[in-house]
Amino acid sequence: MYRGYTMIEFEKLNRNEAVRYLGGAGIRLNYRMDVLMDECEKAVLEKASPKYLYVEKDLPCPQIMGGKDIESHLNGCEKAIVMCATVGSEVDKLIRISQISDMARAVVMDSLASVAVEQVCNAFDKIIAEKYSDYNMTFRFSPGYGDYPIELQKIILQMLDAPKKIGLCTNDNFLLTPTKSVTAVLGLSKNPIERKKRGCAICNMRETCKFRRKGLHCGV
Repeated sequence: MYRGYTMIEFEKLNRNEAVRYLGGAGIRLNYRMDVLMDECEKAVLEKASPKYLYVEKDLPCPQIMGGKDIESHLNGCEKAIVMCATVGSEVDKLIRISQISDMARAVVMDSLASVAVEQVCNAFDKIIAEKYSDYNMTFRFSPGYGDYPIELQKIILQMLDAPKKIGLCTNDNFLLTPTKSVTAVLGLSKNPIERKKRGCAICNMRETCKFRRKGLHCGV
């Protein structure tokens, strides 16, 4: 069964995470950079159209398999959630226009757009964790990680009917368009999940985590 949702618009983006994407984790922004971040954040929020799709699959599911890493990631799981998320084509257009006139602004917008799609995915993780509260959940594992073939992007999008439902496609190199988009698979298990496979959504420290407050993660 397909389930598609349009996310509630963000009120703000994680500024610390955006700075980390820019290679400046832990630095204090000067006034000019603060103003630029404010302007770019406002522009990205105005253009973003966050959406996601997902489908539940019983395991084993040969369609989503390929390589040893995904096999290891889903080992012990009874179900898989296959998902995609995007912040829409208007954000890509905004970044392209900025690249013509102001490259510094374009780079900041690009980092904030990356934060935006990650926030869609984090919200999705939380929704799935709540919906499947009787399961243990792995983190998202995307095509292109390890030996998981990037060609699986196309199969996942077809499975979700994403081109038709939310306009999310791949090009000939299996890169996603719009670019600020994600496809992934996460596992659900009735048994405990190895720490290395668990994500923030099911961590009982997620609301008070010092790493998350700084736009970082603990690496678990």
